[in-house]
Amino acid sequence: MSASTHREVPYRGLLTLAIMLATIMQVLDTTIANVALPHMQGSLSATQDQIFWVLTSYIVASAIMTLPTGWLAGRFGRKRVFTVAIAGFTLASLLCGIATSIEQMVLFRILQGCFGACMVPLAQATMLDVNPREKHGSAMALWGMGVMIGPILGPMLGGYLTDNYNWRWVFLINLPLGIITYFALLALMPDSEREERPFDKFGFVSLSLVIGCIQLVLDRGEQADWFSSLEILGYCCLGASAMWMYVVHSRHTAHPFLTAAIFTDRNLVTSLFFIFFTGIILLATMALLPPYMQNLMGYPVLDVGFIMAPRGIGTMTSMMIVGRLSNRVDPRVLIFTGLFFTVSSLFFMTRFGTFVPSSTLMWTGMLQGFGLGFIFIPLSTIAYATLEPRYRAEAASVFSLTRNMGSSIGISLVMAVLGNRVATNHAYLTENITSLSLGLGWHQIPETMLNNAAGIIAIADMEITRQAATIAYIDDFKLMMWIVLASAPLVLLLKNPRRNLAR
Repeated sequence: MSASTHREVPYRGLLTLAIMLATIMQVLDTTIANVALPHMQGSLSATQDQIFWVLTSYIVASAIMTLPTGWLAGRFGRKRVFTVAIAGFTLASLLCGIATSIEQMVLFRILQGCFGACMVPLAQATMLDVNPREKHGSAMALWGMGVMIGPILGPMLGGYLTDNYNWRWVFLINLPLGIITYFALLALMPDSEREERPFDKFGFVSLSLVIGCIQLVLDRGEQADWFSSLEILGYCCLGASAMWMYVVHSRHTAHPFLTAAIFTDRNLVTSLFFIFFTGIILLATMALLPPYMQNLMGYPVLDVGFIMAPRGIGTMTSMMIVGRLSNRVDPRVLIFTGLFFTVSSLFFMTRFGTFVPSSTLMWTGMLQGFGLGFIFIPLSTIAYATLEPRYRAEAASVFSLTRNMGSSIGISLVMAVLGNRVATNHAYLTENITSLSLGLGWHQIPETMLNNAAGIIAIADMEITRQAATIAYIDDFKLMMWIVLASAPLVLLLKNPRRNLAR
């Protein structure tokens, strides 16, 4: 089968809309529950450590079950797997919305993650299959809107539903969307060719342990004090052992869990490295900016949501532009353009201070969203440009998993750097602070404070902490800027897909 093969389907526009709904619904649930955690904690009588498992259980289950997407689609057909996933995800959302204990909530979130895991890679593979080669750029632009906009809308929508209704609506909102999507896919989606391939149980279990341990280290590390904790060290040892077993097993089995052929395609392998770095930037800045605005500058929660909105506007704008340019411009040029805008936005963020006007936060966020759209869509297209269509579902699952792993590692990395740099900067600033360096003479201190040394010290310490935190945030922005610059040479390894149009 040639790389240009696609399926002609009636009502392609309606099918595209249904696929986008499925994508948005799954991606939205990775962030929509975050703002509702304090309300859920009180309602479910959970401790601080227990309530974090509501997020961790979903992320770990979703990461692990992303892996067998390709095998399931080949064995049972893409349409059946997709519709079952939608139905299961919708039912699990209902169960999450009516949960009465933390144990039930964690169990139902695991189910939600398991069913939702294959929705994004199957959506991407289906969009590529039902569109001709010359329209892949436009198709990926539409699909990418769901992937990129979902994490941005999640906290805003979650906060609105929690404040105005109840935290349970964070999950119950999936019911109408899920039902509409299920029947639309059932009626409009074509089935794919099936392939009888043995299921490598040992490979799946060992690789699942690797992914699960990595996610647990990333999600539990901050609460458990990282490598000072036996829990984290246990995850690392188990994950390393499982990885060694998987590599040895895959080299000696006739049917490895992941098809070796997909890793011989240069475009796909290079794109996996690239999307990993892109994933770091995609969610890391979103994890940094809200606490930066709220804790240092005192912006209300609702204002933070509105200030973050232009980032999504920038992303949608760039995706519409890329969709029109994809057939005329080398995708590698578009990716370089996106890197320029992304690096520029991070450079301007390194110039932030203890207070930044909302207009500056908006246009830098919009610039970054604009740049990420130029990176993500061409990369999602070029990754499969030289790959045989029968490998698309499996390759899409690996692509989606790599992006999610990059996002998880990115969030953990910037938060770890933030905590470390705040402590380091605070110690450095404290060493160099005297009554004179504060610019505050005794004659300037109110008489009511002269006999309150503890109060004066507390005020000074608050300001030192504020300045230390500001420097730490700037250090994180610098780190992300260098990560983007370091990933730029990868573009040179990508092949121009136009050379393969004749295949």
